[in-house]
Amino acid sequence: MRIENFEMERMQSTWENVVEMDMSESGVRPVSLRELSAMGLDLDAILDMPLGYSQSNGTIALREGLAALYPGATPDHIEVTNGTSEANYLLALALLRPGDEVAFEVPNYMQYGGVPASLGATVRRFSLRIENDWEPDWEEFHRAVTPKTRLVYLSNPNNPSGSVLSHSAMQRIVDRCEQTGAYLLADEVYLGAEIHCERTRSFWGMSDRVIVTSGLSKAYGIPGVRIGWIVGAPSVIAECWTQHDYLTIGPNKISDAVARVAVQSQNRERLYSRTRSILQHNLPIMREWVDSFGGFLTFREPQAGALCLMQYHSKTPSYELAERVRTNQSVLIVPGAHLGLEGFLRLWLGGKPEFLAEGLRRIGIELSAELSRANA
Repeated sequence: MRIENFEMERMQSTWENVVEMDMSESGVRPVSLRELSAMGLDLDAILDMPLGYSQSNGTIALREGLAALYPGATPDHIEVTNGTSEANYLLALALLRPGDEVAFEVPNYMQYGGVPASLGATVRRFSLRIENDWEPDWEEFHRAVTPKTRLVYLSNPNNPSGSVLSHSAMQRIVDRCEQTGAYLLADEVYLGAEIHCERTRSFWGMSDRVIVTSGLSKAYGIPGVRIGWIVGAPSVIAECWTQHDYLTIGPNKISDAVARVAVQSQNRERLYSRTRSILQHNLPIMREWVDSFGGFLTFREPQAGALCLMQYHSKTPSYELAERVRTNQSVLIVPGAHLGLEGFLRLWLGGKPEFLAEGLRRIGIELSAELSRANA
């Protein structure tokens, strides 16, 4: 079947290198190779490295390092991929067949709004409710997750709200998956990017039906190496590896070497601490900016991640408003319509403070004009 355009990714890839300011980003400003060299990355060894093929499912050393992050996992529970997006895609290819049903949490990164449908599966959405502090609408959840459901997809911490599910909500979701026989795919790429709260609990280990995906792009601050991973039952991982052989075959050799250093326990904590520091410094800047609009923006501060989801109080569609910001101010932001949630805008929290302040100033010009129109 034909796959629909991934609207957010197409908008970003079209404009992010054209505008003066990209405020559509979703992670903290990236780590450099020089910073990683201070954590033990041997740059001379990389310069001397023959650029041949790497192990297609990830080197044993990297899979051992990743398995150590997930209690009870072994290298056979791990598949290394080209980013978390490929991890999610491989799972759809491996698990879904025409006629299957997928329950999809919204708002979200909308990859699973398109991929399952292209494979002949039916997508049924359930909502997180801002008025319930971004907990699921349980009536919608139970209607979406039935004995016909093959796979449930969610992100926790959530993209784009930055919310973290309560333990009771996590258990309720897992229990429903066990009752119905569905797999739970938990995208945990923002785990470790908590701003003030404690480390997010992983879904891993809560059930044999749980599959986790993650990667280096968000909490680690290393998006450019395109390293992600899947953690699941060895039988599921074997199916994903089969699909991988037909797709990108494997991650590149340099990226695997970088990842082996990044996931070492002491380095992981250093990278997480760097992310937390950036976000803690920037959040007050965002808070003060939101307050300046006198209630025009509703903002539930993110618990984790470099994303801020703003509800604005006018009838203008979010794509139209985002386009005004882009064309008039040369700033790219993400409209809520691209996240499954109209009436919202997603703004970046992870840049340098001076970049953030200037980007918000420019966005504020268009929002002030919108506020004047709404009050006219």
